[in-house]
Amino acid sequence: MSNIEWQQRKEKVIARGMGNLAPIYAKSASNATVTDVEGNDYIDFAAGIAVTNTGHSHPKIIEAVKAQLDNFSHTCAMVTPYPSFVELAEKLVDLAPGNEEKKAIFLTTGAEAVENSIKVARAHTKRSGVIAFKGGFHGRTNMCMGLTGKVAPYKAGFGPFPNEIYHAPFPNQYHGISSAQSLSALNDLFASTIEPSRVAAIIFEPIQGEGGFYPAPKEWAQQVRNLCDQHGIVLICDEIQTGFARTGTMFASEQLEITPDLTTMAKGIAGGFPISAVIGKAEVMDAANPGGLGGTYAGSPLACVAGLAVLDIIEQESLCRRANEVGGEFKRRLEQMQSDIAAIGDIRQIGAMIAMELNDPVTGAPLVDATKSLVQAAAKNGLILLSCGVNANVIRFLPPLTIDQESISQGLQIVNNELQKLVV
Repeated sequence: MSNIEWQQRKEKVIARGMGNLAPIYAKSASNATVTDVEGNDYIDFAAGIAVTNTGHSHPKIIEAVKAQLDNFSHTCAMVTPYPSFVELAEKLVDLAPGNEEKKAIFLTTGAEAVENSIKVARAHTKRSGVIAFKGGFHGRTNMCMGLTGKVAPYKAGFGPFPNEIYHAPFPNQYHGISSAQSLSALNDLFASTIEPSRVAAIIFEPIQGEGGFYPAPKEWAQQVRNLCDQHGIVLICDEIQTGFARTGTMFASEQLEITPDLTTMAKGIAGGFPISAVIGKAEVMDAANPGGLGGTYAGSPLACVAGLAVLDIIEQESLCRRANEVGGEFKRRLEQMQSDIAAIGDIRQIGAMIAMELNDPVTGAPLVDATKSLVQAAAKNGLILLSCGVNANVIRFLPPLTIDQESISQGLQIVNNELQKLVV
């Protein structure tokens, strides 16, 4: 069957709220190439939204999961756990930022990790308020939508959201929001809306993902850490998109030189097998009562062995270093494009988390239609590309960290060719 035929079948049975980028139906995938049901190959600059950091179908992950399947697929870790459940936790608490004693819980999705981080923070502090940031994205469940600072398409039509959630502006140099302004807004919240003694947690992404790939300035993050220490507030770093070597370090908060109280993880943790985690200071993590945390599929045995394989691959193939090399090459090529294409207003790159923001060169207005058209044109020309941004005018590049140089060059040539048609 063709891609279009599969799309027609999908539209009859899948709710329209669960859309897809383009009618590309995958049959197989290897490293940075996806092959559809018609036999067409696509260079993958999305990696399943930063999930397959180790590339599609890495043989070490396949081998580990196949071996686990021969033993069992599920027992529920809260009923009869298994060695890989403990082994993965041991490795992650060692790798997570900070030298303090740490503990972990496993879940299934990133949204679950965020929800449970809030539960843990509230149990530890005996407080209810939570502060998040405009432009942040934390998931699609009700609590996570409340935390998310981007309306379309994530929050529109789905309210009301939980109360006791407050938003402050995120520092954004390109859009004229300084660290000082963001910190002032936080202090204004404390003075006018909720006293700090009622705030359980402050949550932020070290690099905003869906919001547009805007990095948190180091000095700002350190001041937020100081505010949390001053008022007994739990600091949560949402590393769901930034973790597992994506930014050139295992976790992006390492580059901010802060230690979160809690870190949420998912996406790249297991090469495509569903698992997420909350890892943090033991005294905070142990605040919840037995049975208060978990889930039927939490810490799936298939995902745990995949996660152990991912950690080995990151170390053995030096993927933190490779992320910086890949990102550096993207930045170099995009800056060359920028010299010819005035609509490329800004380029942001930390590791292999790269963004290109498209704005009208005269008015500065976001080029929403051009961004959408570029994503669609890329798909028609053999490139899987994603957009993001509060204003829907950012192209984000999230290639597998194992991508080869030829795929980078070919993919970026497609971007250049199609963007020239749209905006020059």
